[in-house]
Amino acid sequence: MNDVIRAVRADEWAEVRELRLVALQDPAASIAFLDTYEEASQRPDSFWQERAAGVVAGSGAQMFVAEAPDGSWSGNVALLVEPAGTADFHGTAIERAQGHLVGVFVRPGQRGGGLIDGLVEAALDWAWALEEPRLERVRLHVHESNSRARAVYRRLGFEPTGVLVPFAPDPSAKELEMAVGRPAAG
Repeated sequence: MNDVIRAVRADEWAEVRELRLVALQDPAASIAFLDTYEEASQRPDSFWQERAAGVVAGSGAQMFVAEAPDGSWSGNVALLVEPAGTADFHGTAIERAQGHLVGVFVRPGQRGGGLIDGLVEAALDWAWALEEPRLERVRLHVHESNSRARAVYRRLGFEPTGVLVPFAPDPSAKELEMAVGRPAAG
């Protein structure tokens, strides 16, 4: 892997947009993401500017990218902070501060080389380094039909929690919650 894993900067909104549109054209996009290429491609620049600004350190979210030697982006992941006492996307109360891994994507030609490991590791390192709120775990939701993603997340230490939530685009389908707990101090 020659890519550098780093945090996204607020001024990189055009790159955020471009990679998201690529992700939404992936064959697995219909079960991996909550929006569609058609919806995302119609959003104004201001949407993407706000999205990039919203995922910078200190704002309750952080996005990481794998940047190739030529400056192109090979993949990304975002981690959202869910403070205790708030509600998640589904309206469920958050009892303890946690992170939520979202928007995981690696370009098809770059898969299998460890980029996903580096991206998730960067997100987890950031999550565990937060002092306020101190996150007790990081979770994600994965579509019940996305066995490849489930296997990758399991390999990275995420375990099924037993929680199932409706898949927003098709509530008859379910997403499985997987989580990894804060490492023991040592």
